[in-house]
Amino acid sequence: MSWQSYVDQNLLGTGKIARAAILGQQGGVWAHSNGYELSTEEQRAVIDAYNDPGHVMSSGLKLAGTKFFCPSANKRSIQLKKGADGAVLVKTKQAILVAEYAAPAQGPEAIMVVESVADYLINMDI
Repeated sequence: MSWQSYVDQNLLGTGKIARAAILGQQGGVWAHSNGYELSTEEQRAVIDAYNDPGHVMSSGLKLAGTKFFCPSANKRSIQLKKGADGAVLVKTKQAILVAEYAAPAQGPEAIMVVESVADYLINMDI
């Protein structure tokens, strides 16, 4: 399965995720939804957020030009919010899944989708 298929089918295809990307932990975008562009600075900030979860909790994170605040972050998952919308970032062995959701989708629904894909990739040693 291609990386783009994971974005299109396993994330967007659920109807719970509005926009998504898969980043390599060493940098670079492996796949992304149509029109969802993370700048080089935003990609670096996502990767760096896992090195210092406390920093992202105090300063938030910008994704595709939108600033989110961070209510929860740990070494695996980062949850972001902006009004009724939000984003979920989950780290696997080699990648970081970045998925935004929009109302009426709820955070717990989106988190479950992204965590499930991440678990699968981790089991595949990715």
